[in-house]
Amino acid sequence: MTTTTTSLFSRCHSSPSLNFKCELESPAKTRLFSPARGKHVVTSLKACRIRCSSHDPGSRHVYVSSRRNMVVMLSTVQLLSHLLPSSGKAADMYPVMKDEIRRVVTKGKAAGVLRLVFHDAGTFEMDDNTGGINGSIVKELERPENAGLKRSLKVLEKAKLKVDEIQPVSWADMIAVGGSEAVSMCGGPTIPVVLGRLDSTQPDPEDKLPPESLNASGLKECFQRKGFSTQELVALSGAHTIGSKGFGDPFTFDNAYYKILLEKPWSSTTSKMTSMVGLPSDHALVEDDECLRWVKQYAEDQDKFFRDFTSAYIKLVNSGAKWKTL
Repeated sequence: MTTTTTSLFSRCHSSPSLNFKCELESPAKTRLFSPARGKHVVTSLKACRIRCSSHDPGSRHVYVSSRRNMVVMLSTVQLLSHLLPSSGKAADMYPVMKDEIRRVVTKGKAAGVLRLVFHDAGTFEMDDNTGGINGSIVKELERPENAGLKRSLKVLEKAKLKVDEIQPVSWADMIAVGGSEAVSMCGGPTIPVVLGRLDSTQPDPEDKLPPESLNASGLKECFQRKGFSTQELVALSGAHTIGSKGFGDPFTFDNAYYKILLEKPWSSTTSKMTSMVGLPSDHALVEDDECLRWVKQYAEDQDKFFRDFTSAYIKLVNSGAKWKTL
């Protein structure tokens, strides 16, 4: 029969691999859409059917033609349409989030926003699958290790409120995108972030972040429990290139961190200022042969540092994440 077709529902989800479309087919003389009323109009489901299709390779069309099943599906589609962004794609919120973040995050605030990522995601432990990037940092601001992060969260909250007016997003997603934008606006690499993380309803366990006093052996052991190699440990440590740790221009994301590490300015006895550069965990990297090898490579090759930091950052903001499913 000659048919007319109208799209009922289309969804491309960015986290689980999910691509499908539902269309209502009816005889050509049946009007499916009323311009005057601005909505779909189907006076009878007789001789109509719903075609469900997927864009995934190897998939086949599935047809629903019984009136009972069609009513159930149409009701489900109507419900789902209220739970999704108007475009039907979570990824469409990504540029909106980036724009709103850049309205409120300056280069001077970038280091604090990036620190939020490490303190939210850094609680992840592989053994018991606890912690990770889940937005629980908003419930952990009174912990000593999170001192100063309340200001950074308030900055990001301004952007989140604007985004939520269009489509609510999780704190976990907002923090992950905020950190990537902080790096980019300071001259670092552009890091893509997939959306769809769920927020935790409770704080993460305490004492899961790497203490600033750890030596190289302790750092490697701690990061290994979180699923990170020594190379990834050294690459992620390069985040200290921005901020007040004393590694070059505090507003420029580059490989100055590694160059200054090799100079060991904290060893100087002539200047009190240089002795305050970095944390004990930064100093430890050049006292360990395995870590030192990567410090030297990144000091010589900024592009390699950017590539490795990007990979490690993506891994960090996916650590322990729980994802939305349809």
